[in-house]
Amino acid sequence: MFRKVLLATLLTAFACSMAYAASIDGKWKAQFDTQIGPQSYTYEFHVDGTKVTGTATNDRGQTQITEGKLDGNTITFVESLSFDGNDIRIEYTGKINGDEIEFTRKVGDFATEELTAKRVK
Repeated sequence: MFRKVLLATLLTAFACSMAYAASIDGKWKAQFDTQIGPQSYTYEFHVDGTKVTGTATNDRGQTQITEGKLDGNTITFVESLSFDGNDIRIEYTGKINGDEIEFTRKVGDFATEELTAKRVK
C-alpha cells in the first residue's frame, strides 16, 4: 500500500512539473538598462520536456536561443550576440514565478545584469 501511495505521489509530482515546465511556452517581454543603454527584448520560448528553444529579439535583430534547459522553475539558456564585430556569449539563468521570470544575464566577461521578463498575454 505504501509503495502505491508513494508511486502515485511521485507520478503526480512529475506530471505537475511537466505541466509547469510547458507553461513558459510563448512570448515574454523585458526592458532593462545595460552598459550600452536601455534594452527592450522579446523572448519566445518553446519547451519540449526539459529542452528550451526559441528566439531573443531586440532592436538589433533576432538570435536563436541555444543550450536551453528547464529544471523545475529554473530556466537557463545562451544568446549569442554580435556587437561591433565581436561575438559575445550571453548566459541567462532565470527563476520562473507565474507570469514573470527574474533573470540574471552574464554578458561575456563584461557585465552581469538583472532583469524581469513578463509574459505577453
